[in-house]
Amino acid sequence: MSFKIPIINISAYVADPSTASKASIAAAIHSAAISPGFFQIIGHSVPQSFQASVLAHIAHFFALPQATKDAVSRAKSPCHRGYEAVGEQHLEAGFQDMKEGFTMGPERELGGYLQGPNMWPPEDQVPGFRAAMEEYIDKMRELSVAMFRLVALSLGLEETYFDEFAGSRNSIRLCRAHRYPPTSKETAAQSRGIGAHTDFGALTLLLQDSVSIESRYSIAYFNEGPASQIIECIPTCLDKDGQALYKPVTAEQHLKNRYESSY
Repeated sequence: MSFKIPIINISAYVADPSTASKASIAAAIHSAAISPGFFQIIGHSVPQSFQASVLAHIAHFFALPQATKDAVSRAKSPCHRGYEAVGEQHLEAGFQDMKEGFTMGPERELGGYLQGPNMWPPEDQVPGFRAAMEEYIDKMRELSVAMFRLVALSLGLEETYFDEFAGSRNSIRLCRAHRYPPTSKETAAQSRGIGAHTDFGALTLLLQDSVSIESRYSIAYFNEGPASQIIECIPTCLDKDGQALYKPVTAEQHLKNRYESSY
């Protein structure tokens, strides 16, 4: 079974948020989010050349000696930043994730959950890596705010409904770069590139390279909202009796539940 990922052009909205075409863009997002649940956006403001540079920096990092990567291990971070080796995460019960990763976010002092300093590799080992990743994080923040506004419109809400959630300086924002190495038929029976799962937050912006017989690279951006934010069903998504399927929970507690169940 296969399906086609919808392609949605947001260029008119990026150029002019007051454009009359934002209604049709929001409608396309609404349709794609219902089925198949994924969509590709084009017409954003992140240049193709910069995307290629980011992926090249990621490939360079994962090609470092294992000891160099282990020196910035996530296990040494109090806020889940840094490198994780193949098999550390288990998103699907009974299977290892056959990927290695590197988690980073806005550079901050150690504070709330998932907030704190990054674990950067030495500059002389991967020149320009930190600068490229920090620029990418900034660009994704801007894009995510725009996407949250379009999502709000798609749900019949005020355009700025998610602005505090997405744009607050206190929002938990993370980038996770991954390398998916090739697997053999023998290991495939006990592992997945990444186990079947739902993402932990509200909206994922994913950049990935093309499929390769050697390794595949991707970088996902997550804007999870402020730690104290109460996550509950929005008014336009309640059932016909006004009931919500899930109980309210803070963003922090929800993320703790998901992280603790997968590591």
